[in-house]
Amino acid sequence: MSVNQQAHTGPPYGQPQPGYQGYQQPAYGGQSLPGAPQSQYGAYNGPMPGYQQPVPPQGSLRAPPTSGAPPPASGASHPSGHVAYSQFEHGDVQNGIPASAAPMQRPPASQPFLPGSAPTPVSQISTFQQYGPPPASVQQLRNHMAGMTIGCTAASAPPPAGLGYGVGPSSYPPTTGAPRPPAMPGPPLPGQTVAGPPSSQPNHVSSPPPPSTMAGLHPGPPMSGLHGPPPPTHPPQPGYQMQQNGSFGQMRGPQPNYGGAYPGAPNYGSPPGPPPPPKRLDPDSIPSPQLNELPPQQKPRHRIDPDAIPSPIQVIEDDRNNRGSEPFVTGVRGQVPPLVTTNFLVKDQGNASPRYIRCTSYNIPCTSDMAKQSQVPLAAVIKPLATLPPEETLPYLVDHGESGPVRCNRCKAYMCPFMQFIEGGRRFQCCFCSCVTEVPPHYFQHLDHTGKRVDFYDRPELSLGSYEFLATVDYCKNNKFPSPPAFIFMIDVSYNAVKSGLVRLICEELKSLLDYLPREGNMEESAIRVGFVTYNKVLHFYNVKSSLAQPQMMVVSDVADMFVPLLDGFLVNVNESRTVIASLLDQIPEMFADTRETETVFAPVIQAGLEALKAADCAGKLFIFHTSLPIAEAPGKLKNRDDRKLINTDKEKTLFQPQTSFYNNLAKDCVAQGCCVDLFLFPNQYLDVATLGVVPYQTGGSIYKYAYFQLETDQYRFLNDLRKDVQKEVGFDAVMRVRTSTGIRATDFFGAFYMSNTTDVEMAGLDCDKTITVEFKHDDKLSEDSGALLQCALLYTSCAGQRRLRIHNLSLNCCTQLADLYRNCETDTLINYLAKHAYRGVLSSPVKTVRDALINQCAQILACYRKNCASPSSAGQLILPECMKLLPVYLNCVLKSDVLQPGPEVTTDDRAYIRQLVTSMDVAETNVFFYPRLLPLTKADVDSDSLPAAIRNSEERLSKGDIYLLEDGLNIFVWVGVNVQQSLIQNLFGVSSFSQISNALSTLPVLENPFSKKVRSVVDMLQGQRSRYMKLIIVKQEDKLEMLFKHFLVEDKSLSGGASYVDFLCHMHKEIRQLLS
Repeated sequence: MSVNQQAHTGPPYGQPQPGYQGYQQPAYGGQSLPGAPQSQYGAYNGPMPGYQQPVPPQGSLRAPPTSGAPPPASGASHPSGHVAYSQFEHGDVQNGIPASAAPMQRPPASQPFLPGSAPTPVSQISTFQQYGPPPASVQQLRNHMAGMTIGCTAASAPPPAGLGYGVGPSSYPPTTGAPRPPAMPGPPLPGQTVAGPPSSQPNHVSSPPPPSTMAGLHPGPPMSGLHGPPPPTHPPQPGYQMQQNGSFGQMRGPQPNYGGAYPGAPNYGSPPGPPPPPKRLDPDSIPSPQLNELPPQQKPRHRIDPDAIPSPIQVIEDDRNNRGSEPFVTGVRGQVPPLVTTNFLVKDQGNASPRYIRCTSYNIPCTSDMAKQSQVPLAAVIKPLATLPPEETLPYLVDHGESGPVRCNRCKAYMCPFMQFIEGGRRFQCCFCSCVTEVPPHYFQHLDHTGKRVDFYDRPELSLGSYEFLATVDYCKNNKFPSPPAFIFMIDVSYNAVKSGLVRLICEELKSLLDYLPREGNMEESAIRVGFVTYNKVLHFYNVKSSLAQPQMMVVSDVADMFVPLLDGFLVNVNESRTVIASLLDQIPEMFADTRETETVFAPVIQAGLEALKAADCAGKLFIFHTSLPIAEAPGKLKNRDDRKLINTDKEKTLFQPQTSFYNNLAKDCVAQGCCVDLFLFPNQYLDVATLGVVPYQTGGSIYKYAYFQLETDQYRFLNDLRKDVQKEVGFDAVMRVRTSTGIRATDFFGAFYMSNTTDVEMAGLDCDKTITVEFKHDDKLSEDSGALLQCALLYTSCAGQRRLRIHNLSLNCCTQLADLYRNCETDTLINYLAKHAYRGVLSSPVKTVRDALINQCAQILACYRKNCASPSSAGQLILPECMKLLPVYLNCVLKSDVLQPGPEVTTDDRAYIRQLVTSMDVAETNVFFYPRLLPLTKADVDSDSLPAAIRNSEERLSKGDIYLLEDGLNIFVWVGVNVQQSLIQNLFGVSSFSQISNALSTLPVLENPFSKKVRSVVDMLQGQRSRYMKLIIVKQEDKLEMLFKHFLVEDKSLSGGASYVDFLCHMHKEIRQLLS
C-alpha cells in the first residue's frame, strides 16, 4: 500500500455525491442552501441541526469490547528495563493484540458489561458478536456503519489491557434515575474504581431515554451508544441471559423515570414499510426516502452518539492522571513520553528530553518494507533551544579546551552516552557507524568492571541526553571567533504607519525595551549592539554615537543600489548611547508627523540591514515594522495579485508561492551573513505575505501579523509580542545536522530555514520557539537488539558571541512486529508532521490532491493496523489502535484548517501566514491550534489555581447560561451565553446586562471580585503557555462574531464544507473498508 497508490477518486466529503437525490443539504443554521444540489447522506451532509440524539433499540447492537480493560496480569512482561509509570504507559500498553510472551488474562472484576447484566466469565471472548441468525429487521439495523465498533478486539485470546474503543449499544443502568455513564475512552486508571461519570468529563449532554421495546421501530442505521464503566450500583448477576436476537444482556421493560417506547429511530437505511428479505446490505447503496416523506419523528439524526467516539478531552485527562505525577526518566530506550498536554517533569538520564525531541513512533520498523506497509511516517520534531521549566536543569556546557569535542573519525558524530569504550578505555566504537577511534590522551579514563568509564557520571556527554560543547576556532567562520550580534530596528514611516499611531507606539516602547536585550547567564549587560533605520520610499539611517549631542540622520534615496552611509555610530552599545537613542526615539514621530508619502519599499530595507551587519562583521537580527504592499519603484517591487477566483483550481498553488525569485536570492545572502529577519506586519489590505515572508522564513525568523491595526484594541498584543521577541533566547549563524545510526537516514526537513546541501539545515537565527521537523527513511535493515539512534548537533553563536555546539541524543527501539510499531506511536507528533507535509504540498499541488493524499495515507495507516494487528471481526467494526484513536478527529481538524479548506472570510494573506506559522510550530502548539481548548469558565473553582476541566469542541456542549473560553494559540475567545446570570456579567465585565457587554474589549476589566480574578488568572496562565500573545475576542451568543467563534468548534460541520467529527469517522471507516476489500 504505497502512498502513491491511486487516491480514492470519489467526491470529497463535504460535497454531495452524484447519484444520490433526496436530502437537502443543510447550510448554516439548518436552512437549505439556495441552489445547493440535493443529496442523500452522500458524502457529508452530517446531522440535521436542531435534533436531539436518538438511541437505538437495546439489544440490536454489540456491546463494547472495551473500556475498563484490566491491568496487565502478573504474567505480562514489560520490555527490559522499562519503567512502568502506570499500566497504561504508552510504551507497554498492549494495543490490539496480547503480548506474545504471555496473553493477558482478563480478571472478571473489571470486565466491561452491559449495565443490567453480569460480567463475562474470564474465558469468554469479549467481542459480543451476534450469535445465531438475527431477525431481518435487526439485520437492517447493521446498515451504514454495521455496528461501527471502535475498538481493538482479539479473537480466540482474551483481550489485552488497553483495548481501544467500542462503540456499542446505548444501554443505561436500570436503576431509578441513575446517571448516564459517559464515554470513558480507554481503560480505567490504576486505582480508579469502575464508577460513574468521572469528574474529568463534566461535558456530557443528556440524551433521550433508551427504547424499552422493539415495537414499531423501522430499521435504521445502528447508533452507537455509550460505553464505559457503569455506575457501581448493580450486584453482579449469575451468567448472561440470551436475548431475543442472540446478543448478551437482558431485555428490560419500561423503567421508572424514563418514558415509554422511544418515538422512533432515525431512518437512513431503508424506506418505511415491510423489511426486505434478510441479506447483508452495503451501507452506501441503500436508497433513502425524501425528507418530506418521512414521518415527523423520523427525520435524520446523528448516526452515532458523539459521546461514544474517542474523545480528545478524555485521552488528555487520562494521560494527565496516569503520567502527570511521576517524573519522566529518560534512561530507557524507546520510551513514549507523556502527551504534550500533560504537565510533567523530565529527568535526563541519557536520552534527550521530549521538550527537545518528539518522535512519531518510538519503536520503528526494522525494514523499509514494513515501514511502507504501515505508512506511518518516521519523523522527529526537534526544538533544539527549547525553554525548560525552572525546575529542570539547563544543558551543561562542556569545555574540552583547544582540542574541542571528541568525535568519531569517520562519521564525525559527537561523544555521547551510546559510544562503547573498548581495550581498557584506549579506544571507542562509534554507535552510529561502528568505526573504532583512538581516545585522545587527555580524554583517557579507565573502565570499571561493567565496561563503563569511571568518570561516567562526571561527564555530561557520557551520562546525559542533552549537553553543550564550547566550540573551538575551527568551528567558526573564516577561522576567527565571532563578534557579538546586533539588533537593527527598521520602522516604516509611511502615511499609514504614522497616522495609525504605530510609529509613536514603537518609539515609546523601544525606549524601555532596549534595557531587556537578551544576555548570557550572569552578565551585567547585554553584549548586543543596536541600530535604527526609518523608511518609506527612501531609507534614513541614524548616527547615535555616544559622543554626539543629537542623533544625525542620513538619507539614501538610491534604493536600487543600497549601501550603508555610515559605519561608526550606526551600531552602538545601549548603555553608552542611552541619551542619544532616547532623543532619536522622541524625534522620529515628530519628524514624520505630517508625511504624505504612502508608498513603501521592502527589499532595499533588508539589503540595508544585511550590508550594515556585513560592514560590522557580525551576525544579527532585523526587526522590520511594515504596513503595505511595496509598490514603490525599487528592487523587489510587488504588484497586487490577490485573486480569490483561483481557490479550488489548479492555479491555487500560486497564491502560496512568492511572486518573484528575488527574495529567495536575498534570503540566501542573509543566511550566509547570519542576518535573521523578524517581520511585524500591519496591513489594511493585501500585502502578499507569501512573498514578503520568504526572507523571514528562510532565515529562521518570525512573522507577526496585525490586520487592520487599531491602537486601542491591538497595541497590547503587539507590544507583548515585541517584548517577547526581543527578549527571547536566540542562536545566530546556526547550522544543524542530524546523524543516525546505520539503517536509517534523514531524508526530508520542514521548518523555517535554508538548505544549500542535502544534510545541513542553515538558519541565520534560531529562537527557543522554533522547531525543525526531520523525516527518516530506511537505507538498510535495523536490528531489534541495537535499536536506532539519532543525534542532533546544532552549531550556533550565543547572544554573547560565544560559538557553541548543542547536542541532543535519542535512542529508539526497533521492531519486527507491526503491533509494536502501533503500540508506540505519538498521535500529536504524527499530526504535527502530517500538517507540515500537507502545508508544503500546497506549494506544488492542487489543494484537493493534498487533502485526498492525507485522507488516503491515514486510511492506509489504520487499515494496515486493522489487517495485521486487530483480530478478525466483522467489517462493520472500525478498529483503531489505542495510541491512534484520536487520529481521525485530529486529521479532520487539519483538513478543515484555513490553508486546506478556507471559508469565504479567510484572506489569501491569512492562508499564507498560517501556512508559514504552522511549519515551525512545536507539537504542543499544533495540538491546540488544530483542536482548540474549550474551558467552561462558570465551572471554574475560584479558590483553586487549576484550570477548569476542558470540554469537547462542539456547539452542543455549550449551555446558554454559561461563559466559555476557547484558545487556539493565536486567539482567546470568551463566549457569553444569552442566559448568563446578571451577577456573573457584572462580576466579569462590570456592566449590568448582556446587551451592554462590549465586543471591543481587548482585555478583561480589572474588577475586585473572586470570579473576575479567577478568569483573568486563567487568561494569564494560558497566555504564559504560548509563544505569541493571543488576541482576546469577546463573543456574545447570537452575535455576528459568533460565526467566527463557531469556526473553532472543530467537532462540528464547518461553513466551508468541512465534515463533522462523526461524519468524518464514518468517511474514514468507508475508506478503510475499501482498502481492506
